[in-house]
Amino acid sequence: MKNIRSFEDLDCWKSCKEISLGFKQIIKALPKEKKALVSNIRRAARSTTRSIAERYGRFHFKEKIQFCRISRGSLYELVDDLITLKDENYSSTEEYCKLRGQVQTSIKILNGYINYLRSKIN
Repeated sequence: MKNIRSFEDLDCWKSCKEISLGFKQIIKALPKEKKALVSNIRRAARSTTRSIAERYGRFHFKEKIQFCRISRGSLYELVDDLITLKDENYSSTEEYCKLRGQVQTSIKILNGYINYLRSKIN
């Protein structure tokens, strides 16, 4: 693994940051009556990067893995929110496919990082 000096150097954090920015664009266009959905999307998107950042400050690998799992769970929440946006016609098919692909890629990167951390336990 390359030299990591900050959580910002982690590919999984960078990938989640891009997703957060993508959802930010979508929620700007949502009507005010979708306040609860906007709130959930913001919370989940922020949780993806925050959990990785918090993980960076932990010492034990098992703790680090748990925070990565929290981030992964937030990514799956965003998939559900994305489906809701599509079902309610607040997201185009193109936008949906793009963000869904980005989320799936982030999940794969995060799973790879979790596997890397697991290998360090032994």
